[in-house]
Amino acid sequence: MEKLTQQEEEAMLVIWQTGGGFIKDFLESLPEPKPPYTTLASTVKNLEKKSYLQSEKLGNTYRYTPLIKAEDYKKRFMKSFVGDYFKSSYKELVAFFAKDEKITAEELKEIIAMIENKKPE
Repeated sequence: MEKLTQQEEEAMLVIWQTGGGFIKDFLESLPEPKPPYTTLASTVKNLEKKSYLQSEKLGNTYRYTPLIKAEDYKKRFMKSFVGDYFKSSYKELVAFFAKDEKITAEELKEIIAMIENKKPE
């Protein structure tokens, strides 16, 4: 699966939030400053070519629906991100945030509790 550009990712976030729809719906949901309609339409077509969306022709327009769930994209993105920047080590990722004081000891305890609660007893 191809990586998304920042513009494509912003469009996909709106498409996931709306569950799909028409370009005008996506444009309305984007924050200011909104891109021109034609720019968003081009971005959506690129997302369809990359197999992130499918389209259905309705009259003289198209309705777009996501082909990949937001959660699946997050997993792939994080795996790639951790691989590229933290030598595929989630421990290094967490250590980075701990050293930079972006995560507290209390938050780390909550994470440990989540991990321990998923282990079979």
